[in-house]
Amino acid sequence: MSVEVKKKPWFAQLQWQILMAMGLALPVGVLGGPDAAEAVGWLGDLFLRLLKMVVVPLIFFSIVAGVTGVGSLKRVGRLGGKTLVYYILTSTLAILTGLLLANAVHPGDEGLFERLRTADVQNQGTQTQKTEQAEPADLMLEKDLKVSDLLFRMVPENPIEDMVYSEDDPKRGPNVLGVIFFALLFGACILALKQESKERLSSVFETLFGVMMIMTDWIIRTAPIGVFALLVRVVGTTGLGAFATLGVYMLTVLGALALHAFVTLPLICLFVARRNPWPYVRALGPALATAFSTASSNAALPVTLDSVERAGISNRVTSFVLPLGATINMDGTALYECVAVLFLAQCYGVDLSLGQQMVVVMTALLASVGAAGIPHAGLVMMSIVLTAVGLPLEGMGVILAVDRILDMCRTTTNVWSDAIGAAVVARLEESGGGGTA
Repeated sequence: MSVEVKKKPWFAQLQWQILMAMGLALPVGVLGGPDAAEAVGWLGDLFLRLLKMVVVPLIFFSIVAGVTGVGSLKRVGRLGGKTLVYYILTSTLAILTGLLLANAVHPGDEGLFERLRTADVQNQGTQTQKTEQAEPADLMLEKDLKVSDLLFRMVPENPIEDMVYSEDDPKRGPNVLGVIFFALLFGACILALKQESKERLSSVFETLFGVMMIMTDWIIRTAPIGVFALLVRVVGTTGLGAFATLGVYMLTVLGALALHAFVTLPLICLFVARRNPWPYVRALGPALATAFSTASSNAALPVTLDSVERAGISNRVTSFVLPLGATINMDGTALYECVAVLFLAQCYGVDLSLGQQMVVVMTALLASVGAAGIPHAGLVMMSIVLTAVGLPLEGMGVILAVDRILDMCRTTTNVWSDAIGAAVVARLEESGGGGTA
């Protein structure tokens, strides 16, 4: 006997609630002005603190659960190596596409957040906040950052300390590179244990990751309140001019995603996997539609598995590549985080040096590995990339207003990349004597 699942009415769906919050925030901000901004701004700050609260445990448990979910170090072997190389290369290409487009278009409105901060100080009639808040330039990493510095950041002296935010020193914690490296190493060591211990710990971390996904989902459900408060603050202090800038930012992200999804990935499909990308994408229609509508790689995974196998890829390959991809292969998410961080830096009037942009590239790549396959997870990971280059988190409230549509598009890109990864690995296995696809 089948049980009919009742669909939520449209007004109970998160994306519509966020849109309604945006619609309400505009007139309240315009009519209420600075007084309204001061009255509700604290709610936006509270929402950002909730996001910061879940970032480190979500990343840590996500990566450990993903690594232990592979099953064994032996199983990774040749198949895992090819899969991971593909994921790293395509995510890096996606990030570089976003980096180049963000530098070329320069979507940020220089000084936007400085005007917002100045307006806050003037409205409160005090200089206390101004002395407490460092200028953006004071928050940045050193200009002459070296590759060796990045490698040292990846290996934490004290992994617990690197997981902690510091209220006194904005430059300190969390060190996301160290957290991710420690999580990857921790997960690999669990796989090296005896079978009984390995299964027990794998189950524990899978459960803990499930707990963090539920907690993150609960916090994301408060997004309409956070969006309302943060937008009232922006509109009440700077007017509606920020939204023209936001439109350019959206077009930049969508343009970069389009380049990666319609040019880079099809070329890989054609020349590496030796498949015509057009019939392949048609076979993947149900999976891509599910990814777009749910904005969740995990929700789309069963449909993706079915679609890819119907396209002729063996279950031996898909059962390994696609679940792993839904966990760690986030091309669209990594690209989005890179563009968004550069956009926010431009809005602060800060020019990131080449070394700092390389920090963005590496951190976006590693943070995308820890991004859970649930709606708005990329936004949660954004705070890590911002922290890595020393930018305040207040700007996240502005880009949150348009995050849903971007989330749907980047998730579709993630799933499309996973599917091409399965085709690439199948082809490499066939040519390398690893069996037919």
